[in-house]
Amino acid sequence: MADTPGIIADYDNEPVGAVVDPGQAGVHIEPELWGLAPYQIVAFAMLALILIMIWKKVPALIVGGLDAKIAAIRDQLDEAKRLRAEAEALRDEYSAKIAGAEQDAGAMLESARNEAAMIIERAEADGREMVARRERMAQDKIAAAEREAVDEVRARAASAAAGASRRLIAERHTADADRMLADEMIANI
Repeated sequence: MADTPGIIADYDNEPVGAVVDPGQAGVHIEPELWGLAPYQIVAFAMLALILIMIWKKVPALIVGGLDAKIAAIRDQLDEAKRLRAEAEALRDEYSAKIAGAEQDAGAMLESARNEAAMIIERAEADGREMVARRERMAQDKIAAAEREAVDEVRARAASAAAGASRRLIAERHTADADRMLADEMIANI
């Protein structure tokens, strides 16, 4: 590489683009395009790009796309708010239903307790009445048995008295006494 000429120039001494001896020290020469430095070329390219974007309405397209995205997000937020409101309404409705069901359950429990107390009272009253009825029936049976026993005793006594009087009459009564008795009866008629 020592034999190749380079394009290095010293700004103070040498003109731009002069061939220098490779052994000499020099400075780097900046490239140029139509007499413009690189930063100027970049600035013009950016300016051209911005002008083309404005001419083709790219910012309006970008803004329109962003506006559409914003509108879609707003719609989603509105939908989410609406769904939340519906969910809260449903929650409140079910909370009210649960509270009503709890009140109904309490009322049903109280009603069941009252009904059970009435059934117990009625059963106790029916039991007392049944015991009293059975007691009366037993007393009636006892009274009937007593009457029957008394009647039976009377019947036996009457039967025994009739038998005894028959025996006595048969033993003490003669044919003459029968005639007098018959005559007496006929006379009374």
